[in-house]
Amino acid sequence: MLMLSRSSGRDAGAAGLVASGRTSRFGIGHRQAQHQAESGEEALRELEREDVDVVILDVRLPGMDGLQTLREMKRLAPDPLVIMISGHGTIATAVEATREGACDFLEKPCSKERVILAVKNALRLGSLDRRYRELKEREEGRHVMIGESPALQEVQEQIARAGASPARVLIQGESGTGKELVARALHAASDRREGPFVKVNCAAIPEELIESELFGAVKGSYTGATESRDGKFIQADGGTLFLDEVGDMSLRAQAKVLRVLQEGEIEKVGGSQTIAVDVRVLAATNKDLPAEVAAGNFREDLFFRLNVVPLEVPPLRDRREDIHLLARFFLERFCRENNLPSRDIMAEALDILARLEWPGNVRELGNVLERLAIMSASARIDLADLRRAGLLGGQEDGATGGPAGAAAGPGSEPQGLPPAEILGLGGLVEARRRFEVACIRACLEETEGNVSRAARLLGIDRTNLHKKIQSYGLAGRKDGS
Repeated sequence: MLMLSRSSGRDAGAAGLVASGRTSRFGIGHRQAQHQAESGEEALRELEREDVDVVILDVRLPGMDGLQTLREMKRLAPDPLVIMISGHGTIATAVEATREGACDFLEKPCSKERVILAVKNALRLGSLDRRYRELKEREEGRHVMIGESPALQEVQEQIARAGASPARVLIQGESGTGKELVARALHAASDRREGPFVKVNCAAIPEELIESELFGAVKGSYTGATESRDGKFIQADGGTLFLDEVGDMSLRAQAKVLRVLQEGEIEKVGGSQTIAVDVRVLAATNKDLPAEVAAGNFREDLFFRLNVVPLEVPPLRDRREDIHLLARFFLERFCRENNLPSRDIMAEALDILARLEWPGNVRELGNVLERLAIMSASARIDLADLRRAGLLGGQEDGATGGPAGAAAGPGSEPQGLPPAEILGLGGLVEARRRFEVACIRACLEETEGNVSRAARLLGIDRTNLHKKIQSYGLAGRKDGS
């Protein structure tokens, strides 16, 4: 058995192990170490000591045969790629070896060039697999719920209970609170975790396209439908479909979604064939759906279907004790993603962040930490960095207890109005509405109607700002460009 392993690094040449009654050496690249074993038992002992990438394994060995050795190798160290080799190969043996995890099967006699090519292909496959795992781990790291506050612990307990059931969950909360994280956690806690998780942002899809997006379309069903396509329900078959911003779905689309929930079947746009789907539906909204039902904007029967288990995600202001953990998490993540050196954040800066209001919630905090990670010149983020980022307003240091005054920077707490003035405005709700309208109008004027830039100034997402503009009858460029 010949083992090939890189002596250092994972960026060159080949690494592997060959098992055979006869020893051979093959030149694959440079910076490699080759290890030989005369039996399967010896190879397994060597595998425990060495970091091996590729194994070339003979089917016929003294003692434990090649297929038994392959099974033990995959149990002991699943990462090495195994190439089986035999002078007595049959199709049945090759099929069994592939089923047990071999990546290739060579018949003797085979040339040195054929073996080298097989090893290079295995290394390429291993490199792609490692890259996939790294990307998957990074993506999963983006969907971690960070915090130890009682409010978050309560949400996690609800996720654990609801996730294990097939029940539909309606996730409610302000924009930026992490409703998608909750949906992904519910999927991970369910028996569908190995199935797909498919997200649909109902607010981002034009009304005329939402049905084809959800249910698919047959060729020629509408202008531009040059071929048949599957919708999100079919893509999510066997898994979870997450309907984000479900309150923005048209009444026509709502009726079709209701039918799917009732009957478990869909019809593509322009088609007549019914297709059975097995999908768990999770929905999220930042709207008051009962109020939308009362206003005739949302179907009551669909609301009841979706709202089997209601789950409220708390705003960041209700879990301030998590801001320190979140800030450090975001700082580490954005330094890594932007290939920046590690940075730390001083305790005084963390205390300031914990006192801000964060109307955009966790999303806004993440945006601020990414900006600090990129723009800060030193290894430690301090009050000067917060001031340059516009988070301190006119405050000169952190000794005064955090942002203060009506002129303070983004996220700061403005001075309150006297009770008589609040009453004169018609109460807190009307005072808050007028203040929000004034802020939006000021940002739209500052950006000359550019909705995207105004949303960034306000610390909210563009879709949310579009809704507010429509609700308040303000003017902004619809393309947001």
